Amino acid sequence: MSYYKKHITWNNIMEENKNIPLKQPAENIPAAGPSGKVENKEISTSIEEIISSEENILPETKRIETTNTAKENDMEVHHHAHNPAAPHHKKSWKSYFWEFLMLFLAVFCGFLAEYQLEHVIEHQREKEFAKALYAELLDDSTAAANKLSSRLEKEKDMDYLTSYFRDSSLTNLPKKFYPAYTTSLYLINTYTFEPKDGILSQLKNSGSLRYFKSIVLQKLIGDISVNINTVRTRNEQEYQYFASPIKPFMLKYYDWSWIDSLRKMDTTANVLDVINNYRQSNQNIESNILNIASFDRGEASNMILFYKQMMVSTRTLQMKNYIQTNHKILTVLRENYSLKNE
Repeated sequence: MSYYKKHITWNNIMEENKNIPLKQPAENIPAAGPSGKVENKEISTSIEEIISSEENILPETKRIETTNTAKENDMEVHHHAHNPAAPHHKKSWKSYFWEFLMLFLAVFCGFLAEYQLEHVIEHQREKEFAKALYAELLDDSTAAANKLSSRLEKEKDMDYLTSYFRDSSLTNLPKKFYPAYTTSLYLINTYTFEPKDGILSQLKNSGSLRYFKSIVLQKLIGDISVNINTVRTRNEQEYQYFASPIKPFMLKYYDWSWIDSLRKMDTTANVLDVINNYRQSNQNIESNILNIASFDRGEASNMILFYKQMMVSTRTLQMKNYIQTNHKILTVLRENYSLKNE
């Protein structure tokens, strides 16, 4: 303990005890012992109490000193803080220009990065849509070619049937008569080409056609949409002609036991395949024209010829236009998106 602290402590003690009366009541004075002296035990107790009071005062003194030191440090810290009332340093126009330039460049670079990212995403989507559209049109191209070939075979059967109805025997029928009779007037959906437009409709309904930047491609997509509608309209017209007058004619004069016997002999799912297998086989199923007494050769021949002309028109106009547009779109997609003809 330093001299300064001791001095302050004893002075404090003296200040606290200066108002204590010097004369104490008799009962507070320690009694003398047998030897006539005051007992040291009481004196020691008083000294210990004084020392204890000093020790209690010292921590309080330390706390006061620590608090004063912290206040001085805090004042020093605040002394160096910026004073709002102090005059600001005046910036030159060059400083403002460079700050504006840096801010402008930051915003502009962010805009360029966002634009580039959006461009990359749109290009990826454009290629994905192009692949999907290409796959759909390629499948349709193959299907249209197969339907075109089969319709040509059907037109040959219709020529044979028309010629036979005019001047051949209606009672003694050759083996190839009923296969031609069946393909010409019974099988309708087998020869119908139904173009797909699932991906195309999705692109139009979702507004995704905007991803295709090629003006030529956009025009061709519009053309093929028209072609699809005309093909479907033509299919509906052919079916309506089948519903009347072909279907009533078949119910009256066609021997349905022949096709039933043929299907029992060959369980192949596709009826056209069953008929072609029968043509190549050595089997012969007996057949007849029903209600022959009321059969009109001229009416039957004219009905078949009209139907044939309808099918020829569909093949040479609606289907041909679709196939040509389909081929053009496939070519453009292969050139623009590096797609292979799988």
